[in-house]
Amino acid sequence: MKTRIGILGVGGVGGYFGGLLAKAYSKSSSVEIIFIARGETQKTISKNGLKIVTDNDEIVVFPDVVSNDPQVIGKLDFLICATKTYDIEESLFSIKKCITKNTVILPLYNGVDAPERISVLFPENEVLQGCVYIVAMIVSAGVIKKIGTYEKLFFGSPTAPISILNKLQSIFANAGIESYLVENIEETVWEKFVFISALASATCYLDQNIGEILNDKKSRLFYVDLLNEITMLAAVKGLNLPQDIVMQSIQKLEKSPLDATSSMHRDLIAASKIELASLTEFVVNEGLNYEVETPTYQMVLDKLTLI
Repeated sequence: MKTRIGILGVGGVGGYFGGLLAKAYSKSSSVEIIFIARGETQKTISKNGLKIVTDNDEIVVFPDVVSNDPQVIGKLDFLICATKTYDIEESLFSIKKCITKNTVILPLYNGVDAPERISVLFPENEVLQGCVYIVAMIVSAGVIKKIGTYEKLFFGSPTAPISILNKLQSIFANAGIESYLVENIEETVWEKFVFISALASATCYLDQNIGEILNDKKSRLFYVDLLNEITMLAAVKGLNLPQDIVMQSIQKLEKSPLDATSSMHRDLIAASKIELASLTEFVVNEGLNYEVETPTYQMVLDKLTLI
């Protein structure tokens, strides 16, 4: 019987990693890849496949199934979730018939609250923790562009059976995905959150890309202030993050394409809904809960709430 893997959200993250899985297992007798998509994305991929464009080449992949109809999707063994954080509940509710008590769910969102939110919906399921580092985006329906060479996927769970985790890691590795099964996954997810939350907040507030923030003294200091506030929050919460997490985050930024920006900033420029609640407001609210001052985050929240 095939292992059936659903990709919920065929955007930059889901499209890229789901595309690698679809390519690797296109003729597999053991693994089936299902893209859960709707509208123009569904129509385009069904007809022309999913195109992934990188700095060096491009590929076109066809999943085994592409649909938003639960009857067509069928029961899933693994579900990789990569929608926007504001769509978590609605998107999962739309395919609840595909999720059995044995379905293992891997969230790959920008925020840190997704596993808890998903567990409220599906309390009997194994909900892993995970995060990715990648610069990838939707160019048009059915077309994903990845910029740069830095791409990593981390996942893990303190409760899931090691056999399940090893199986998923093997599936990723065989697809050429640089993935890491991490024991202390909560700290790893928070390391990513520190990086992406501060970056998303800074790029949106300043309306600048990565290069502009790094090369402007005031903008760089603003970004560092955000990093200092969120790392203080993590420390008070008892998370064991690296002591040089602020410097590490800056170094990660310096390795990123200078003309790139955060996905939240891209959405803001496009006048689309943004992930303000998960990436900025969450930090402000947690700061209030733990009595940690976050004045820079509050400035960002106040400004972006009005947009």
